[in-house]
Amino acid sequence: MMRVIELLNKKQKQLVVLIDPDKQDNNTLEILAKTSQKADVDYFFVGGSLLTSGNLDTTVKILKENTDIPVILFPGNTYQLSTKADAILFLSLISGRNPDMLIGMHVIAAPYIKMSGLEVIPTGYMLIDSGKPTAVTYMSNSFPIPHDKKDIAACTAMAGEMLGLKVIYMDAGSGAQKTISTGMIEFVKKSIDIPVIVGGGIKDETTLEKILSAGADIAVVGNKFETDPELVLRFTEQIKKLNGKK
Repeated sequence: MMRVIELLNKKQKQLVVLIDPDKQDNNTLEILAKTSQKADVDYFFVGGSLLTSGNLDTTVKILKENTDIPVILFPGNTYQLSTKADAILFLSLISGRNPDMLIGMHVIAAPYIKMSGLEVIPTGYMLIDSGKPTAVTYMSNSFPIPHDKKDIAACTAMAGEMLGLKVIYMDAGSGAQKTISTGMIEFVKKSIDIPVIVGGGIKDETTLEKILSAGADIAVVGNKFETDPELVLRFTEQIKKLNGKK
């Protein structure tokens, strides 16, 4: 299999199913996994702002047993590590000014990640205001970029790229009241040459199309798939149309 970072750089729109191990029982997870396989989902992201169940390894194991879709860890802290996954987003919270989230926790995690054998994807993580406080904002002790400040978002993304980060992830957070504006996504995409991932508040095909058409390379959806796994099929059909496939 190609390295995950090479897959992320494919010149086509892609879909991620975000899995929070605390929110899935094994039976529901298996159904979602098989539906995602049928739908040709591109990746799973696994993680959460705060995990309390200890189900991370089990979650990754179920996904790997039921699909051949790459499983990428999306860790909320240094304890969210599973060697059963394929890769890990090494997240630097470049939208905030909390030194622990910029580099501090990375120093602690680095030797363990190196020993894990996971493919490391250096990722500039940008929180964007979604209309209400989110778990990740609280847990990271940082302010999101204001919803209407596309210039700040673009300059932040540019700085991340110049620092050598390989992907920019713009996130409105779980349960976002509003998605990241298409104007901000378009401005960020025009400002950098690395993949742009967008998540938060993507609830239907219309919103998905707007996000991807604005310039997002990869859309991340979690909450809606947890309650309606069959929605995955409709989303992937929408993406195939955008990619010019039947």
